[in-house]
Amino acid sequence: MTLRAFRMTLNPGQEAEYRRRHDEIWPELVGALRAAGVRDYRIFLDPQSCHLFAVMQLDDDHRVDALPELPVMQRWWEHMADLMATHDDASPIAVGLDEVFTLNEEANDARR
Repeated sequence: MTLRAFRMTLNPGQEAEYRRRHDEIWPELVGALRAAGVRDYRIFLDPQSCHLFAVMQLDDDHRVDALPELPVMQRWWEHMADLMATHDDASPIAVGLDEVFTLNEEANDARR
């Protein structure tokens, strides 16, 4: 499994709407994410900064880099564009995050 983490920026005052839209995420988009090898996807909100922190757990042979080409992904970006900072193509501005610490069973075994 591979982890990918990134930060996005929500427009102030859009927290409730962002949650609502994700509560109603399209089944077609969920299917595309799963087919691309996304096993777990979590987004966290820092309400003080309006930053969104996302963590994706991916299959080793994932194809998430192909997601931007899918019409459903492009429609989702358009659907969400009024809520967050985006590029001209409506894709969210996402800044990759570097992992600085890990604590899990595998890491614990290596430290013993």
